[in-house]
Amino acid sequence: MSLPVEGLAVEALRVLSRFRVEFYECLYARADELFELAEAVLCADGPVKTLVELTLAAEHRRGHGAMYQALDRGWMEPRRLRRVLAGLPLPRTSEGRIALAVDVSNWLRPDAPTSAERLFCHVYGRGRSADQLIPGWPYSFVAALEGGRTSWCALLDAVRLGPADDATAVTAAQLREVVERLITAGHWKPGDPDIAIVMDSAYDVTYLAFQLADLPVELIGRLRSDRVMLRDAGEPCSTPRGGRPRKHGGVFTLAKPDSWHTPDAATTTDTTRYGKAEAQAWDRMHQRLQKRGSWLDHPGELPLVHGTLVRLRVERLPGDREAKPLWLWSSATGIDAAHLDRIWHTFLRRFDLEHTFRLLKGTLGWTAPRFRAPDTADLWTWLIIAAHTQLRLARPLAADLRRPWEKPLASDKLTPARVRRGFRHIRPQTACPAGVPKPSTPGPGRPPGSKNRRPAAHHDVGKTVKREPTLEAHRAKIAATG
Repeated sequence: MSLPVEGLAVEALRVLSRFRVEFYECLYARADELFELAEAVLCADGPVKTLVELTLAAEHRRGHGAMYQALDRGWMEPRRLRRVLAGLPLPRTSEGRIALAVDVSNWLRPDAPTSAERLFCHVYGRGRSADQLIPGWPYSFVAALEGGRTSWCALLDAVRLGPADDATAVTAAQLREVVERLITAGHWKPGDPDIAIVMDSAYDVTYLAFQLADLPVELIGRLRSDRVMLRDAGEPCSTPRGGRPRKHGGVFTLAKPDSWHTPDAATTTDTTRYGKAEAQAWDRMHQRLQKRGSWLDHPGELPLVHGTLVRLRVERLPGDREAKPLWLWSSATGIDAAHLDRIWHTFLRRFDLEHTFRLLKGTLGWTAPRFRAPDTADLWTWLIIAAHTQLRLARPLAADLRRPWEKPLASDKLTPARVRRGFRHIRPQTACPAGVPKPSTPGPGRPPGSKNRRPAAHHDVGKTVKREPTLEAHRAKIAATG
């Protein structure tokens, strides 16, 4: 059943109004000011540079003192907002499949020695050997991807990685909770295709696939070109001399074509952006696991996690860059040619999340404030996620308010920045649960001439709980402590 354009606009307006009310109900302290602060982020003229400038927006009816007090003493329940985000209409790929992307974006705080729980964040440089480690707060985001080239995605969760957290374990728990919330919300039902989860090479995709094996998910991760994979050993059989059956098959070195065998599936696709794309797949390939890293605390013998190894080679890249082969590993086995194309098509949609990070930082001002407390940074992060979600829900209602030098876009091709330009005109049609501000008298503040006798404490940067690199060191540490 298809609805007319007016019907789609009415439905979109209803969903947006409902989300605004539910978002307001997630704010338990200083709710009116926090809600209006998110309104100012959406309706401000130009990118958000400072917090105090947001109080000058017409949608922000309170003073700058109330804004600072709300960020310092406000409280929002993230668990409730996570359930609200999971219950919203979810974008899907062109095949009708749910595709999730997980990635880390850093809030850099290099000159904040009084800010606690900072870690060394990896930042890419413009040339080789130009990468840096800068102190900051890393946040792990999970978003639902759309089909086709777009700068939109649906942010579903955000978790700040702390000094005592294991990044892989936190990611596994985060993905499990997101998938379970989507299943509870009715987005996935038995018989539907597995939920695809794409990630970059910084993640241990094998460990995550093992931890999430009981969920209806297919993990797709990029591999470094210097990795070595192993073939399946086949049916268990001993050598003529007896002994233990062989566990691993032959070696498959990604950088050495001589070690490759005939692929189990291969496709060739003509694309408008990359030219001819050639994909090859080798079934039931696994990694040789060792008792280190994420597997250090695994009880018993290490498992064999089989999957499909994919090699993608394109004819060209945008910007006349060298088109190097792309290696992927999928937790699915026994795939056909159609499934092979879905794997690399879904992975390419992961880069849409980079556009969202650029929007959050450059336009919505996610990393613009200089908060001292990490809890305040978490609160501000959720306000930005709520603002981005309102932009996504207002997408069918926005008009193309383009600059004179910009090209016209169709209503279904509007970027988040253009939707934000027209949100001020959409806002009066939606529900606004924030109350009217009450007149008040500002406090006396600190007496003139007095000094701050409570200086802020300084905090070290880096991990407070470090994992032992080898099994022997891990056992020695356990024996020493206990």
